[in-house]
Amino acid sequence: MDLNFTGDDLAFQQEVRDFLDENLTPDIKDATALTTTVFVEKDVALKWQAKLHARGWLAWFWPEEYGGPGWNSTQRYIFQTECALAGAPGIIPMGVRYVGPVIFTFGTQEQKDFFLPKILNGEHYWCQGYSEPGAGSDLASLKCKAERDGDEYVVNGTKIWTTHAQHADWIFCLVRTDNTGKKQQGISFLLIDMNTPGIKVDPIITMGLDHEVNQVFFDDVRVPVSNLVGEENQGWEYAKFLLEFERGGAASGGLKAGLKKLKRIASAQTDGETPLINEPAFASEIAQCEIGVMGLENTELRIMSQLSAGQPPGPESSVLNTVATAISQRMSELCVEALDYYSTPFKHVRPLYGTNEYFPGPDYAPPVMGTYLNRRAQSIFGGSNEIQRDIVAKMVLRL
Repeated sequence: MDLNFTGDDLAFQQEVRDFLDENLTPDIKDATALTTTVFVEKDVALKWQAKLHARGWLAWFWPEEYGGPGWNSTQRYIFQTECALAGAPGIIPMGVRYVGPVIFTFGTQEQKDFFLPKILNGEHYWCQGYSEPGAGSDLASLKCKAERDGDEYVVNGTKIWTTHAQHADWIFCLVRTDNTGKKQQGISFLLIDMNTPGIKVDPIITMGLDHEVNQVFFDDVRVPVSNLVGEENQGWEYAKFLLEFERGGAASGGLKAGLKKLKRIASAQTDGETPLINEPAFASEIAQCEIGVMGLENTELRIMSQLSAGQPPGPESSVLNTVATAISQRMSELCVEALDYYSTPFKHVRPLYGTNEYFPGPDYAPPVMGTYLNRRAQSIFGGSNEIQRDIVAKMVLRL
């Protein structure tokens, strides 16, 4: 197993770095640094995604026939890692990473022709209609229903924790179209225009003062049958396919960037006269995080080596999400501890435009508490850590 990049890989890495040096402008980079939520604001995201689209790199995991660059798994890993290390905003995944692959894999030709170009050029901004008040980790228990009425479905129900629904033009929804059989059966995958009458979006303001998530209500919302993806009652299979894209990817690059920020804060903050980074107990905590990041990176590289050799990823890939989450949460806690009382005054602001409010303390203080509070949900969304551990126990450890 070779964990080193080839000459071609290193040349591609430099190509990505050159692109980032030229295109990652200070306003985008600064806005990303001030972001406390999982995803940057819509205007920041679309500004960056337009640059990637112009280069042909936005849909970096799509097949070439649909607009992808034709990269191999190592090139994808390098691209993700370099973007994270450079401080680039993450791609808003709902369109490009989630529903796009579902459409080009299971959709009709008409759906591909209509939706895919608009996902790439930013004309359609998407949100995800999966979770419900009674169906979170147990997603198959969803009750939002769609009843056939001629050439339309009539949708009634609600979705919750819907990220950026307040900005979205379209929502892809799991809806129940049949109540017979197992609960995984009878679920369908619908594409719904957010401007359709009967849709209401209520904001959910988190304890970090973010408006990132919402509750979406459907009251006799009429959706053309032509907006059904794949076959009726087979949506569970498409949902599982999508979750592979939601839970995959390279995490070590973002964690290394977070570790760099933590070290910067610990170097500037003091415990009396000694910088915290030199205080043994705090330095030990940083070292534990760094060891975790190094182990995660090494595991990702081993998986890349296996994929490059045409082998399936090993069982270790199943634990990456849980490990990355734990490290991320701990680093956000240490940033708060290092800032002490300077972490207390905080307020969520739209980062591209800044704020006129005065924040006491150093310039890196304002987003720290908001980030910490937002990261509390990291071990829940996208599959809770408890569910992930159950999967590992069953599928990997055979318990």
